[in-house]
Amino acid sequence: MVEKGKMPMDFIEELKWRGLVHDVTPGTREKLASGSIVGYAGFDPTAPSLQLGNLAVIMLLVHFQRAGHKPLALVGGATGLIGDPSGKSEERTLMSVEEVRNNQERFKRQLRHFLDFNRGASSAEIVNNYDWFHSVGFLDFLRDVGKHLTIGYMLAKDSVQSRMESGISYTEFSYQLLQAYDFYWLYQNKNCVLQLGGSDQWGNITSGAELIRRKTGGEAYALTCPLITRADGTKFGKSASGERLWLDPSMTSPYKFYQFWMNCTDEEAARFIRIFTLLPQDEITAIEARHAAAPHERHLQKALARDVTMRVHSEEEYGRAAEASGILFGDATAETLMKLDEKSFMEVFEGVPRVTLPRAVLEQGICVVDLLGEKTGVFASKGEARRMIRGGGVSINKARIGAEDEKVTAERLIKGTYLLVQKGRKNFYLIVAI
Repeated sequence: MVEKGKMPMDFIEELKWRGLVHDVTPGTREKLASGSIVGYAGFDPTAPSLQLGNLAVIMLLVHFQRAGHKPLALVGGATGLIGDPSGKSEERTLMSVEEVRNNQERFKRQLRHFLDFNRGASSAEIVNNYDWFHSVGFLDFLRDVGKHLTIGYMLAKDSVQSRMESGISYTEFSYQLLQAYDFYWLYQNKNCVLQLGGSDQWGNITSGAELIRRKTGGEAYALTCPLITRADGTKFGKSASGERLWLDPSMTSPYKFYQFWMNCTDEEAARFIRIFTLLPQDEITAIEARHAAAPHERHLQKALARDVTMRVHSEEEYGRAAEASGILFGDATAETLMKLDEKSFMEVFEGVPRVTLPRAVLEQGICVVDLLGEKTGVFASKGEARRMIRGGGVSINKARIGAEDEKVTAERLIKGTYLLVQKGRKNFYLIVAI
């Protein structure tokens, strides 16, 4: 949520420092300096949730509002039925009206989490382009909009050029006109003079500014941020396994979300802490200095993961994610393990080697050496298990095993199913009772 009582900042200078400026139309800085203005960014509900790739554009709106301006978040109930060809190598599969409507309501709830809707003249507002498109007739649209942008002008846009070989339908080709009309409608009805978006939207945004100029003689402006990529150049917003990272906690858990930021490289964390957090410049500079002095302490990753996880989810969810992370990478306790819900528990130990064991064995009770030796194979032999236990190098559920003849029973099972065995500092095994 946006903090109140802050002095308006120089919007463009702030964005430049944070690495959030790619293209700006001439006159934009002067328009911003002239007083509070209205600007918008659009989000098409073509998925059940906003995802990490949308977060940079959301940050544009947040900084825009913090600079004293009024942000509009457009949820594309109409354009979501068509699909933007920008950045796509092939035709989208059209979604049903019901799917788009369900998605748009979820988008609205998520957007309300980031923007301030009680900030006086600069209060945020959510708009839906279906509200004005549903009553526009096809012939009226061709006469009032289509005649103002030539085929040559539209073909020159990157979003169209990139699809000329693979093919683009008239439906997706027309998307540029639809987004242009959005800008025109908001200009006329909401006094909106600036559109914000990712750099892949530049062609669509400038088409809207051109439509406004041709239909009204007025001036409208555009500002885009770079498309964010990982250090290796791959698309931002996916986990190491290629899974897309969503802002909805039911689709991407707060733990996985937190781990994404914690696993960033130093180079990525140095960029992302400026792009995705609201930490002040002096605080970020101080964190960068601490990190440079002791990179192994991962100051950048910790500050980044904390700030973004708290804002996207909550302080409570951040605490749970950090605590869960500490199970594998820090000093956790058996109580910590017991408090984890089963979904979080399984996510924490995803990829940890597993072995099954009949529940009856634990109900009867079994000597720890037998359990970890022949019954599960955690150790190659009972002798190896004994030696490591004597050296204090074996734990079950984060509690150190102190004696070779210690008995393990079903009472120790986490969630009535699991035993977490730690062998040395870094080797974990999950025993699953069946």
